[in-house]
Amino acid sequence: MIDSEPGWTADWRFVATIDDLWEGDVGEFYVDDLPILLVHLRSGEIRAFEGNCPHAGFPLADGDVDGEVLTCSAHSWEFNLSTGAGLNPDTCQLRCYQVRREGDRIAVAVPQNGANR
Repeated sequence: MIDSEPGWTADWRFVATIDDLWEGDVGEFYVDDLPILLVHLRSGEIRAFEGNCPHAGFPLADGDVDGEVLTCSAHSWEFNLSTGAGLNPDTCQLRCYQVRREGDRIAVAVPQNGANR
């Protein structure tokens, strides 16, 4: 999970603890005013994506989760929670952020100063 455009620099920011995000759950967390969708897959892996639907900007954490598929509550767009790839439609993609765990804390690499590019 890398957002790696040339010249992209990131700040690692702690956004949650493992107790904030149970296995199989998604949650909305913030770095300054940037919404981050954290996903704790049943495999134990943690993923981080942009927090709003690329279609109309609705919070993805309000969507329905079925296995590894998230359906946006606003217009039913579907995303694969392992990759961020759009399933319906398949022409979209969630912006992915790098994630690392340090003990019980979860850190996400966000664009420098929390700014959305």
